Amino acid sequence: MEREIVVTGIGGQGVQLIAKLLAQAAVREGRQVMTFGMFMGTIRGGSSESTVVVADADIQSPPIVPRIWAIVAMHGAALPKLAAKVRPGGVLLYNRSLMPEPAGWEGARLISVPATEMAKAMGQVLAAGMIALGAFARATGIVAIDSLVAALGDVLPAHRRKLIDTNAACIARGAEHVDGIDAAALAWPPS
Repeated sequence: MEREIVVTGIGGQGVQLIAKLLAQAAVREGRQVMTFGMFMGTIRGGSSESTVVVADADIQSPPIVPRIWAIVAMHGAALPKLAAKVRPGGVLLYNRSLMPEPAGWEGARLISVPATEMAKAMGQVLAAGMIALGAFARATGIVAIDSLVAALGDVLPAHRRKLIDTNAACIARGAEHVDGIDAAALAWPPS
C-alpha cells in the first residue's frame, strides 16, 4: 500500500523540514519512502511544497504523483490546484490560524489545527509545522509520534539540534490536539 502526502505552504514555515522529518520517521519504521521538494527562488514567502510517498512495499509511484492521499497545508495558496488530486476519502489537515475551512473538499476528511496560534502560545512561533505534523501523524497513524521524535536528530541541522526537545514538545502538542478525533482515515489499516 502506498500513501502520497503533499506538505504545502510558504517559505519560512518549515515545509521542507517537516516533509523530511516525516520521511525519516517512516524509514525508521521500515517503510519505503520517496520525496520530492519544490520551492520558489525566494527564501521567505515564496511557495514551498514537498511530496512524500510512504509505502509498506516497493514504491510504484514516482514522487510526482497524479493522485494524493493526504495534504498538510500550512498556508492555503496551493490548495485550489491540489483539490482535484485528492483521492476520495483522503485527508486535508490545514492550519486554521492562517486559513478558513476550505470549500470544495467534499469526500475528504478535514482536520483543523490552529498550528500557528498553538506555536505562539508555546513561545515557539517557528514550530507551527511541527505541531501540524504531530497532529497529522496522530490522526492518520502514518508514523508513530515516537518515530518523529527519534528522527529529529537525523534531520535538524547541527545549529538547530539544541531545539530537539522544543520540537519534540511541539510534535507532542499537535498530537494531543487531535486525540479523541475519529480515526476514520488511518494510513495503515489495523492488522
